[in-house]
Amino acid sequence: MPIQTQSEAATDETAGRVDAFVRRLTETSHSQSRGMIDRGCVSINGNACDDPAAPVAVGDLVAVRFDPTQRYRPKKERNWDDRTFTIVYEDEHLIVVDKAAGTLTVPTDRGDPNTLVERVSIYLSHSKTEREACLVHRLDREVSGLLIFGKHQPIADALIEQFKLQKPERIYNAIVAGRMPNDEGTLRAHLATGKNLDRYVTAPGKDTEEVITHYRVIARYEDTTLVEAKLQTGKRNQIRVQLSYAGHPILGDPHYEKERAQHPRWIRRRIALHALSLEFIHPVSGEPMKVTSPLPSAMQKFIAGSRVRK
Repeated sequence: MPIQTQSEAATDETAGRVDAFVRRLTETSHSQSRGMIDRGCVSINGNACDDPAAPVAVGDLVAVRFDPTQRYRPKKERNWDDRTFTIVYEDEHLIVVDKAAGTLTVPTDRGDPNTLVERVSIYLSHSKTEREACLVHRLDREVSGLLIFGKHQPIADALIEQFKLQKPERIYNAIVAGRMPNDEGTLRAHLATGKNLDRYVTAPGKDTEEVITHYRVIARYEDTTLVEAKLQTGKRNQIRVQLSYAGHPILGDPHYEKERAQHPRWIRRRIALHALSLEFIHPVSGEPMKVTSPLPSAMQKFIAGSRVRK
């Protein structure tokens, strides 16, 4: 059979990693599509591509020139590489990932592509068991850090029940505006949701949610503070709203005390908030589990350039 060439421009639905694009375009296996990339069969906008993790943006033209009768084997096994997450822990029942800032956990009503649940599901689909990523909890788009998924729904349900009972310990680090006066404390409030979906502190009522966050000051700088926040409850935007209401919005926050959240040395579009540590009970073994994630480089660099003040 003669050599064939198949090409297609990426759309909102198909943009993403080139290996996934090639797999769909040629209707081949994961291994075959990776082999085509390794053997020089794939180009993006006319440029040869040898990286299976290379991004394909909307409008990019991907072309694959290959022999349908040939078996294209990958040159070597590669570690999974994805710009939206890294794997922190995985077993046959669950997976814990470190989400990159800027990644939606789940699609909005607009059907956003390349959400975390989609990318983790693609990763799991390449395994022999082809498990799915079952959502347990979420992080805001511009927040980075640890998230856990069940590989099938009963495992996710068991983990969700732990979260409802406030059993998992979730610790965050945040860099906030101003110097927090107390070394530690507890923030308690009731939150409601506005028409623009932003959250705000209000009096208790039938449409409000009680939120409780325990905090500890790690370091004070000239005009900012590094804070450890431990969730007792886990409601949407909880830490962001409570810290801003206390007069110390998180750097880079575009919604809560936006003006005060700006800082001349915080030039990132992300929020200076990171889910650092997660403790839970393994739903199958019953063993206590603890996973941690290092502070992202943006926060580390800001801290390194700050002068500690007592």
